[in-house]
Amino acid sequence: MDLEFNKNEDHNKLLVSDLKRRFAQVKLGGGQKRIDKLHAEGKMTARERIDYLLDDKANSIEIGAFVGEGMYKEHGGCPSGGVVVKMGYVSGKQCIVVANDATVKAGAWFPITAKKNLRAQEIAIENRLPIIYLVDSAGVYLPLQDEIFPDKEHFGRIFRNNAVMSSMGITQIAAVMGSCVAGGAYLPIMSDEAMIVDKTGSIFLAGSYLVKAAIGESIDNETLGGATTHCEISGVTDFKAKDDAAALDRIKSVVGKIGEFDKAGYNRIKAQKPALNPKEIYGILPKARNEQYDMMEIINRMVDNSEFEEYKAGYGQTIITGYARIDGWAVGIVANQRKIVKTTAAKTKPSEMQFGGVIYSDSADKATRFIANCNQKKIPLVFLQDVTGFMVGSKSEHGGIIKDGAKMVNAVSNSVVPKFTVIIGNSYGAGNYAMCGKAYDPRLIFAWPSAELAVMSGNSAAKVLVQIEAATLKKQGKVVDEQVEKELFDKIKARYDEQVSPYYAASRLWTDAIVDPIETRTWISMGIEAANHAPIEKPFNLGVIQV
Repeated sequence: MDLEFNKNEDHNKLLVSDLKRRFAQVKLGGGQKRIDKLHAEGKMTARERIDYLLDDKANSIEIGAFVGEGMYKEHGGCPSGGVVVKMGYVSGKQCIVVANDATVKAGAWFPITAKKNLRAQEIAIENRLPIIYLVDSAGVYLPLQDEIFPDKEHFGRIFRNNAVMSSMGITQIAAVMGSCVAGGAYLPIMSDEAMIVDKTGSIFLAGSYLVKAAIGESIDNETLGGATTHCEISGVTDFKAKDDAAALDRIKSVVGKIGEFDKAGYNRIKAQKPALNPKEIYGILPKARNEQYDMMEIINRMVDNSEFEEYKAGYGQTIITGYARIDGWAVGIVANQRKIVKTTAAKTKPSEMQFGGVIYSDSADKATRFIANCNQKKIPLVFLQDVTGFMVGSKSEHGGIIKDGAKMVNAVSNSVVPKFTVIIGNSYGAGNYAMCGKAYDPRLIFAWPSAELAVMSGNSAAKVLVQIEAATLKKQGKVVDEQVEKELFDKIKARYDEQVSPYYAASRLWTDAIVDPIETRTWISMGIEAANHAPIEKPFNLGVIQV
């Protein structure tokens, strides 16, 4: 191993160590005191409930662990968006589990909480997965009600999705394990089966204080909407459980009786580990986002037996395309090549150098054709992003880069096979779009700790913005010397660098997670297994494109 490898390895392992440290803090939710309070009430925490429910808590992936990080500071924060979402196995069946975290503002819904719940439902809908709700929430967080209540993608969309999933035959099971109030009361009752925990669970449109204020009736919450009331008088819930464990055991029993599903039929054989050590990725991936490296070295440590069948290897070399297997599943990989390559393509001079991480006309053309081929063969697509954008300049414009880029975006947009996006490094500008960014409906999109998401790099953005601000200051008659420009640059770059962080993106759910690179195979495999629940319902059609 050379010195550069060792430096990269140290850097990337530190990033993973920081990831694990941050995750350990996130898992505490609202803090140890609030966890202790739940335990004193005889209740499990959200994470304890999910761990008890899953067949094997290690054989699961968590969606949106870092949602809300750094947000709502003036409101005391909202760790994990106040809700825990995992994809795992219950009684042998793959499911989505959604659990309100009552240690965070009593499980109240912040705007980002609604967004995360909608993402969980979206995953269930796209993949026809059973979804389980473990309800323990005080309802909408009133100080931010204007950001969560009335719009299309706000709180009410949850119940619309309940109805849509029911009509699609997607199993929904709810357990009310704490508060379930106001509009939130509809979620468990719009599920296929609803159960409630005695003494700790309650469901009502308005609690006892509001009832007293509204109609003058004096009544306690247990009589108003407790387990006995809803299981023996109103008939709102289907089963009364003596405690959290009993409710979770009942869910296991119900899920265990769900029948088989129609499969999409994606190809899978016996899985093989990569022949090359995946941990070597830490040393291959450079410290700096502008350094060159060979993406093939990453791919070969990610795919089964390190076997990759490259498609059009000598053409459009700044994008790598080809077939492989990940955990036994057949996949088509579209990846940005990050090393400088030589090309003899028709639209360039012989042996002209092309920059790694940049999409040229020929590479966009190749990717379009490969995506179409994968759709024809019913092979899921995996996008490995480390892209700075499309090539600019007169030569590229005259060569039709916009047209070729549009063809690639068209193919990504209309793809009917499941897509999975891994943001390894840069994810800048239109390159994010062409390489299946969040706006292009990947079934799962996740980032490595080395990722950066933005219109452009912090360095480039700061240079542009400094020019604009300096020009403004000069118009105001102010002196702008090198020192002033440097101070402006440092200030702007610091702000921009914070925004390109993968944690900034994850907190806003632009990505589903930040993961250790060696966990990538698990995420893609579980994602394809989930997608296999949902047969393709329409043919692949590119529509109208400029040839």
